[in-house]
Amino acid sequence: MKLKQFIYTVKETITAPWKAFRHKAPLTSFITGRLITMIVLLFLLGLALFGLMALAPGDIVDQMMTQQIFSSTEAGGKGGSSAANNAGKDSQFSQNQIEQLRAEFGLDQPFYVQYFKWLNRVLVHHDLGTSLISRAPVSFLIKSRLWNSILLNLISLVFITLFSFLLGIYFSSKAGTKTDTAATFFALFFHAFPGILLLILLQLFASVTGFFPVTAYPDFVFHEAPQKFIFSYMHHIFLPLLASFLGGVGGTMRMIRATMLDQMGMPYIFALRSRGISEKRVYLNHAFRNTLNPYITGSANLLASLFSGSLVLEIIFAYPGIGRLMYEAVLQEDINLVLANSMFISALVLVGMVISDILLAIADPRIRYA
Repeated sequence: MKLKQFIYTVKETITAPWKAFRHKAPLTSFITGRLITMIVLLFLLGLALFGLMALAPGDIVDQMMTQQIFSSTEAGGKGGSSAANNAGKDSQFSQNQIEQLRAEFGLDQPFYVQYFKWLNRVLVHHDLGTSLISRAPVSFLIKSRLWNSILLNLISLVFITLFSFLLGIYFSSKAGTKTDTAATFFALFFHAFPGILLLILLQLFASVTGFFPVTAYPDFVFHEAPQKFIFSYMHHIFLPLLASFLGGVGGTMRMIRATMLDQMGMPYIFALRSRGISEKRVYLNHAFRNTLNPYITGSANLLASLFSGSLVLEIIFAYPGIGRLMYEAVLQEDINLVLANSMFISALVLVGMVISDILLAIADPRIRYA
């Protein structure tokens, strides 16, 4: 009994300040708790990524050796079979050289040791490391691709949000009509249609007709001609944006439509109508505000799905974004680049969820985190 009492006393002493803080500032304490949880999740995610990369067959040193042997053999093949054999022999690395390379990259140590060394370098020296393939700083590689992905996904998110609300509210007022049935059918069709197949079909359309380029990025930089670059960029990303829009607007529109129909059947709507409030005010000033809650909750997942879906988009349309960079890094087993990319995308999703919780509290005063 004394031991249990001692444990309870220690527990209360440790948690008492946190309980007082949560009682005094419930929203701030909730956000603090979510940020702590986010840090723990990111730590476990990084550890799991290092473990999975260690379990993968081969490593980056094996790939470097293979590429070196292949390039030497290919170069020697142009000079005849004897030259190819000599090139193949010259490209054979000794076991000591391979082990030396692995030690240089830190691959000779357990994955958790590699991970803690990486954490120390990031947290203490603010250095994401160097790409094991290109030997360029990881921060430079991510920065050069990051804004492309953010710009593409933000444009897509704005269009999906705008048209989802407009169409969802409009078709909720036409519930049961032939127009509403047709809109629901097409929304379900494009929501269920495989995104990768839609991207391939749109690229084939661009290739056959020539109306749009088959790549999603101009062949010149912004600094050369800013105004020309903006128009060229919009022309290049039209088809990828169309695919992203068609895949995302259907589900979001149906959610807003269903929420609006649910709100229109609430008692407070009948009370507003009985007081002579116009239908426009009932829809926009009262029912519409209550549709924000489910959308804000799902917006974090929508942003995450856009970033994960942009991986396929960037590969098919050769868009220089962070998703394509991640794909190339995984194929080459570039652990520094893979880890930095994964941690960034995961942090973005978790931060989006925290922001959605804050927006929920702002949009609906009834929500409390006490």
